Amino acid sequence: MILKKIKNRLARKRRIRGRVCGTAECPRMSVYRSLTGIYVQIIDDNSGKTLVSASTKEQKKGKNEEAAKSLGKLIAEKSKKLNVEKVVFDRNAYKYHGRVKALADAAREGGLKF
Repeated sequence: MILKKIKNRLARKRRIRGRVCGTAECPRMSVYRSLTGIYVQIIDDNSGKTLVSASTKEQKKGKNEEAAKSLGKLIAEKSKKLNVEKVVFDRNAYKYHGRVKALADAAREGGLKF
């Protein structure tokens, strides 16, 4: 059962990554969700470099939706300092609800365009 869940998740991830690619003008915003926190990176896939990163660990917040909202605002502020306003959202095989949706909505409110 667990092996099947992992295989299905990896298949979803490969399918999404096949469609989503970040460039220098419009980098990819990748979300990773763990049991203890949420991590976000803005990545330029052409050069293979992470431009901006943030996590709930660095802001000493929890792992719930409130922490995701504040993380979305934080990543939007950091990316604006580098003049990145337009990104491609990579939900990383997670469903678009709960913490992932709260993070995306807060990033949009912070000024990022998906």
